[in-house]
Order: sequence, then structure tokens, then C-alpha cells
Amino acid sequence: MYDLVIAGGGPAGVSAGVYAARKKIKTLFITDSFGGQSLPSAGIQNWIGTKEVSGYDLGKMLEEHLRAQEDIEIVDDDKVAAVEKLGANFSVKTEGGKTYETKTLLITTGSRRRRLGISGEDRLDGKGVVFCSTCDAPIFKDKVVAVIGGGNAGLEAAQDLLAYASKIYLLERGGALRGDAITQEKIIKHPKVSILLNAGVKEIIGEAFVSGLRYAELPGGAIKDLAVEGVFVEIGSIPNGDFLKGLVEFNKLNEVVVAPQTQRTSVAGIWAAGDVTDVLYKQNNIASGDAIKAVLDIYEYLNKGEVGGKK
Repeated sequence: MYDLVIAGGGPAGVSAGVYAARKKIKTLFITDSFGGQSLPSAGIQNWIGTKEVSGYDLGKMLEEHLRAQEDIEIVDDDKVAAVEKLGANFSVKTEGGKTYETKTLLITTGSRRRRLGISGEDRLDGKGVVFCSTCDAPIFKDKVVAVIGGGNAGLEAAQDLLAYASKIYLLERGGALRGDAITQEKIIKHPKVSILLNAGVKEIIGEAFVSGLRYAELPGGAIKDLAVEGVFVEIGSIPNGDFLKGLVEFNKLNEVVVAPQTQRTSVAGIWAAGDVTDVLYKQNNIASGDAIKAVLDIYEYLNKGEVGGKK
């Protein structure tokens, strides 16, 4: 029986693991990799305390920090597949077929970016195809880029790029932008930005690095090419929390609903932090802080007799 199981190896999970170890909480840490969504990023310039770090190096730093802790057990080749409530405690089943019992659970499994599913996207991921404008916009200083998606995520990505890119093409599959009207107005009027509506992206072009993209004028129109050096895919994300369905509360975006002061879910004994939750801003530093907040609350929960709903 563990006091805590942490699921997920990104900044949120590792931050939680370090704090749990320092608090001497009997903890099992389950992940199949370290670094989270940042792994493909060529250069992250907003991880506090580091001027710039690649996603790969950030993952290694996180792993090394966690492994330096003495009081934590790490499973580094598995994922949580199901959670079942057993009285006051929980049964955690993994994709690898293992089962663990725990008094509390912290979910930091993040989300995965919704992908276009087109040729070149996977092959050029991290080589000009990016999924985080906040992380990677500075890399594209004085370059021509494309942003795919006309919702709030796409508009915000274009806004992030205004200070860096020399030219920004914003492609939207539908006939109108879908983001906030105020942000739309700022983007549409900016001389760096060209809006392409009814544009269905078909292929991302490039050898060692992105050199362009191919799109169709919808419906059934001409195929056109754009010469760009970066493609920002901003069509939303999918939270990795399906294994909690039917147990805790989710919102309409399939995000786990948490109390912002404590990160508690709707079920006593389960916390969540990072991109899997309904937190407003999906950022590494925010995920890290929210996970630390959760562990501090878990420590109070375990040591003040709240397990099983008793105080």
C-alpha cells in the first residue's frame, strides 16, 4: 500500500515527485517517459532559471532530479490504464498489467496536441513543425511561418509570433475565424499577418527542415503551396485523462475539474495538476507549481486524518 501514486513524467509529475520525496510520503511514480509535450521542442526559453534548453535536455534534467531523491519508487516504462475506488483507497492498474494500491493519487498525465494527420507532420516534428508558440516562437525570428487554426489557440499563437516572425500566414479550414473578436481584430489588422480562409492543409513540405506547406482552397478548389520555414499546429489538445472517466468530474472539454486552491478533484483522495486539468493556461511552469501545491495538500490530507473522509 502506497501513500501516493503519481502518474505522469512531465514537469508537473516530476515536481510533485521531488516534493513528495522531500516530505517522506511513501510514493510510487509511474511514467513511460520524462519531459511531457516539450520533448520535441528545439529550444525552450521560458523554463524559469534556464535561458534556453531543448525539450530533450529538459526531460533529462527532470529525470535526473527525480532519481536523485532517495524516498521514491519509480516505474519508468508504464502508464496508468485504470483507477478503481476500493473503500477509502484506490487500485491503480497499468497498461503493463501491474496493479498497485494507494491511499491517494495525483494525476499529471498532461495532454497531447491534436494533430492534422497529414504527410510531413510527424517526420518534421521538432524540425519546423511545432505545437507551442509560447515555447518556440523566438526560434523563428525573422522567418516566414504558418499558423494552422483559426480558433483562440491559433490567434494567440499568431500574436506570440508577431514579435519574432517576419511574415505570418494564418490558415483556417472554415469560412471565418473562430477566436475572440478582440484578438481577431488585432491579428487581422496587423501588416505581418495574412489570413487564408477555407484552406485545408494537405501536406507539410521539407527534407531536413520545413520549407513549405501545401493546401487546398475549399471546397474542391485549387492546390497551392506556401514557402514557410515553420508550421505552428494550433487546433487544440486532447487531455490524457480517459482512465478517470466515470470516477471524477470532467468538463465539456474532457478536462479534469479541480479546485484551484488545492488541485483536488471531485473525489476525495484524487488530485490532478497540469494540462490534464481545467487550468486556464497550459504552461510548464504553471503545471509544476500546481503539482507542488497538490503534494503539499496531499501531505496535509494524509497527516490530518482525512483519508476515508474523516478529519
